[in-house]
Amino acid sequence: MRVLLTLLLLFLACTPRQTFQVNILDGERVLRIETEARRPEIWLQEAGLHLQQGERLLLHGLPIDASQELPPFGSLTLQIRHPHRLTLHAAGESRTFYTAAETIGEALREQGYELYAADRCLPPLATPLESDLEVTCSFSRLITIEQASQSWSWRTASQTSGEALAEAGLPLIGLDFSEPPAEAPLPADGRIRVHHVWEEVQINQKSIPFRTEFVASPDLELDQQQLLRPGEEGIRMERVRIRYRDGEEVARQVESESVIRPPQNRLIGYGTRVVVRTAVVDGVTIEYWRAVRMYATSYSPCRSDANRCYPFTASGKRVERGVVGVTLQWYYQMRGQAVYIPGYGRATIEDTGAGIPGRLWIDLGYSDADYQPWHQWVTVYFLTPVPSNILYILE
Repeated sequence: MRVLLTLLLLFLACTPRQTFQVNILDGERVLRIETEARRPEIWLQEAGLHLQQGERLLLHGLPIDASQELPPFGSLTLQIRHPHRLTLHAAGESRTFYTAAETIGEALREQGYELYAADRCLPPLATPLESDLEVTCSFSRLITIEQASQSWSWRTASQTSGEALAEAGLPLIGLDFSEPPAEAPLPADGRIRVHHVWEEVQINQKSIPFRTEFVASPDLELDQQQLLRPGEEGIRMERVRIRYRDGEEVARQVESESVIRPPQNRLIGYGTRVVVRTAVVDGVTIEYWRAVRMYATSYSPCRSDANRCYPFTASGKRVERGVVGVTLQWYYQMRGQAVYIPGYGRATIEDTGAGIPGRLWIDLGYSDADYQPWHQWVTVYFLTPVPSNILYILE
């Protein structure tokens, strides 16, 4: 429009001086004058009008200075805009001023307000100023929205974090949350952090280990074993709910479990039938009911890997050749039983020791005077008579 007015003025400047008609709009009054004057201020004088403080002139709807020299034209329309009272309510305060601006937005800009599209005013900023008005505005402010590793600025007139996020196209959905919370006022520093939270459900299949059960078998000889039934792992299904926040797992919960197939234990039969045999060992005829391969070590009262000398066994006998030690479990059931060890001779189980993990073990007693070191595998013969409390499974 301003370009058109400029072209109009240039065209009029080339026109010979002559009288022309000016239509003056003063509120609801329309005054018509014929004039040769070229300035709006003279037109007003000729019409008996005076421009009051705050009033402004519009030529064909565009602002014009009253002292501006204009070329003649066939017919011109000059409008006098009278100021109206405008009361602004914003940020808990009220301010009243007079303005001849055409719209609320124009009036506020003239008063030094920097307006943005995000500002909220009622009536709207584009409302024409045709009478005294009261307007309530929530002026926008610049905030920073952060999400994961991204951040961007947004201007909003919202009152709470949730409203600002929804306005920015980032509404909190489902488990999403923000800092500060959605219902909280916009923070003083203008920073809102959004956390995107979601869950997924996994159905996992897991194996259930089987156990090994030992069953006595009178058909098997002592210290023999037979696989009666192979074990089979069971299957368990579990429903797991996993929660993620900003792409990282933060919680995992098993919601339900069900056994699809129970495990089947492995069954091993162990022999309980005792067979008494004779053998010649080291030139000596012995009668035995059990022969076990064991790892032999030796000790004496002052060679027992302790911080002092121990002259007596767990059963109270003196530590010397002819007494042997086994693990605590064996000792409880084998105390006093007679054994024969090749290269060592006859002995009775009278003591306990730590043993060697993973091995069937026996510790051969000596006195300090006749001590001999042992570190080797031997066959230990358990001599008759057969005890009533047999330890059928050796471990």
